[in-house]
Amino acid sequence: MNLTDILAQAGGIESMANQLGIPPAMAKQGADALLPAILGGFKKQAQSGGGVEGLGGLLGQLGGGGLLDSVLGPQATPVQQGNDVLGQIFGSKDVSRTVAGQAAAQTGIDSGILKQMLPILAMMAAGYMAKQGGQGGESGGLGGILGNVLGGAMGGGAAPSAGGLGGLGGLGKMLDMDGDGNPLDDIMGMVNKMRG
Repeated sequence: MNLTDILAQAGGIESMANQLGIPPAMAKQGADALLPAILGGFKKQAQSGGGVEGLGGLLGQLGGGGLLDSVLGPQATPVQQGNDVLGQIFGSKDVSRTVAGQAAAQTGIDSGILKQMLPILAMMAAGYMAKQGGQGGESGGLGGILGNVLGGAMGGGAAPSAGGLGGLGGLGKMLDMDGDGNPLDDIMGMVNKMRG
């Protein structure tokens, strides 16, 4: 089961659809297209910022499991928190725009709607990982969930499993030009080219 399905089961996709005034099917399609880049951002943070423990600390600072609860709650999602998450994992608004533009090209969904989805999805993904990381102690915890969600990319050179980043849909493969399992590298490359 991929992360979109997990978030849909939790009610997150429907909650996001209601907030944005779009059909749940469109919200799910958008989530499928955007989540690989968001997860790639978390993976990059783990690789550059003290591994899984460092990422766990970062998730806690950003709001931990409460991020998912904020999206699922009855009140409007405080998207500023989601923008904070995006700022941490993408580093710039240019990257968010590029991610939304790529997803729009793939899905046909308006990039304006996808840009609104990004912070909400970032909150759900961060909150879900924080909640999972708080369970299972040494054996599973955050390392286990990241391994599952990112398809073994946190481990050695394990090939991504079907449920991992590569399995989140065509966009992950499409954006992962250098085949390293992380489309975010390639998006960052595109953004840098545009700036140059």
